[in-house]
Amino acid sequence: MAPSTKDLAGFQRRHLRKLAHSRKPIVFVGDAGVSDAVVAALDAALADHELVKVKLPGAEGKKALAAELAKRSSANLCGLVGHMAILFRPDPDESQIDLPTREN
Repeated sequence: MAPSTKDLAGFQRRHLRKLAHSRKPIVFVGDAGVSDAVVAALDAALADHELVKVKLPGAEGKKALAAELAKRSSANLCGLVGHMAILFRPDPDESQIDLPTREN
């Protein structure tokens, strides 16, 4: 079973950013910001794909928008690359993405 989103280490977030590189954004946030419709679309995309790129508007406030999206969708913010936020929420039953682990 995949770890909860709170347990992701830096090297795991880096791995997820690498996997997201070739993907296209699925969810787009408009000038109106994070609405209930955007959160519903993101929730559906995370349920289908687990790892999602979200296109954010403009440069101002994109960190706050990305953090709000992660919080409202119970996802982990893996990173911001330009105007793209990368979000990950593993499927609790059967995760499609295998995260790397490190032995202590």
